[in-house]
Amino acid sequence: MQVIKYAFQQHGDERGMLVALEGHNDIPFEIKRVYYMYDTKEGVRRGFHAHKSLEQILICIHGSCKILMDNGTEKKVVSLEKPYEGLYISNSIWREMYDFSPDAVLLVLASDVYREEDYIRDYDEFLKSVQ
Repeated sequence: MQVIKYAFQQHGDERGMLVALEGHNDIPFEIKRVYYMYDTKEGVRRGFHAHKSLEQILICIHGSCKILMDNGTEKKVVSLEKPYEGLYISNSIWREMYDFSPDAVLLVLASDVYREEDYIRDYDEFLKSVQ
């Protein structure tokens, strides 16, 4: 499984830093949905699903967290700690987010709007879908 981690261009001066993202330029898809997680309680794991067609970029814009990615044959863990780094997750990848720092804010850019029918929430069903 190939891990694709982006280092987005940063613009800064004495006033501070800025990262601007554009679909199809900075990331490989059109952005159709944006959401974020924050105030995740200690020890809580999030995710536990895969998508049939959705693609995502995950950016921990504050704090840090870890992402477990599983393609059915291989598992990899990636740490997100910098607000200018993004992790690409393609479809058919099981994901779990965990080890959130108390101040973590995890931003997600998605290639489509929310559609429950795109989710695979049962791990055994996921494994069957990728065999």
